[in-house]
Amino acid sequence: MNSAYRTMVLLLFLIQASHAQETANTSFGKGIFNIVAKDSTWSMKIATRMQILSVFNYEKNTNGEFINQPSDFAIRRARLKFDGFAYSPKLEYKIELGLSNQDISGGSIYTGNAPRYIFDAVLMWNFYENFELWLGQTKLPGNIERVISSGNLQQVDRSLLNRSFNIDRDMGIQLRHKTNLSKKFLMREILAISQGEGRNITVGNFGGYQYTTRLELLPFGTFESGGDYSGADLKREEKAKLLLAVTYDFNNNAVKTRSNQGSYMLNDTGFFETNINSLFVDAMFKYQGFSFMGEYALRNADDALAKNADGTLTGDTVEVGSGLNLQSGYLFENNWEVSGRYTNVTLDEISIGERIENQYTVGLSKYIVGHKLKVQTDLSYLTIVNNPDELMYRLQVDIHF
Repeated sequence: MNSAYRTMVLLLFLIQASHAQETANTSFGKGIFNIVAKDSTWSMKIATRMQILSVFNYEKNTNGEFINQPSDFAIRRARLKFDGFAYSPKLEYKIELGLSNQDISGGSIYTGNAPRYIFDAVLMWNFYENFELWLGQTKLPGNIERVISSGNLQQVDRSLLNRSFNIDRDMGIQLRHKTNLSKKFLMREILAISQGEGRNITVGNFGGYQYTTRLELLPFGTFESGGDYSGADLKREEKAKLLLAVTYDFNNNAVKTRSNQGSYMLNDTGFFETNINSLFVDAMFKYQGFSFMGEYALRNADDALAKNADGTLTGDTVEVGSGLNLQSGYLFENNWEVSGRYTNVTLDEISIGERIENQYTVGLSKYIVGHKLKVQTDLSYLTIVNNPDELMYRLQVDIHF
């Protein structure tokens, strides 16, 4: 019985089991159904979502004309989500499974030669006052654009900065705390210790561990409905809200080209190891339909060139450099939104010099039921030093149950 079949059997079992439980009424976008045990010792909300994406690419030739490149029609994401509490409301859990080809791609000997179905499998324990302990696999507290759910994005997908620098998910522990510095001023602190090689790795740890710390400041109080981690100002904040944050990530003896992401750096003795440092500075601002998000990323390594035992180069290189992402939008009363984004990524490719990419994106979104049912489209112009300019058009439908 393969993993996909087992997943469907599990879902059908849960649906059948729900008839024996007290089931709360639910509505569109609030989960397929919610289950609460008769003795209130556990709960489970089951939800699903998918994104249907079309991408059209064009490349400028020597005559200055844009030539059509292969297009892409795909189920970009298809997910099953389970969350609730176990034994006590202070002990919550979340499980998220990916079913589309792009969700589960990346399987290798390091994942047991199995598809990477599991995105999140994490326990969250509020063990004392404002302290929470997270245990399992989930997103690390990296750049804000990565922590925002792919279903709650302001544009069709995340930026080039996120593609090059994000630290994504990993397995480990996180300690989270929040402090009220005044009646409105909130400070949140996060410390994570993780395996350092990304999600679903079953044969690590080859290098050292990864240490991540994040500090968040909300001087004007919390956003409505968690809007600091959601694209667009769907709640139309009546008063200005601001999030300022900084993340520092240290991956000790990292063995991948992008910290815990990218490809493994193999050499004649096994793995090339080097310390990799990542820094993120980001902000989110919302006020009466206007939103702004800014991110800066920086990565460096003790030794960016992978080597064999005798010092000869293997050809692998740590992707060091910096990135800047600026994004803004305005939501009209009819729930149409226009948005714009500028992204710069500069990678220090030592053998060929700097690789500089600039991308300019304009987007248009129609929120039918917030982020739960929306249609998004955007147009991007990409310039890469010493490479042809590129044009990309995307159209996506997003639906959550």
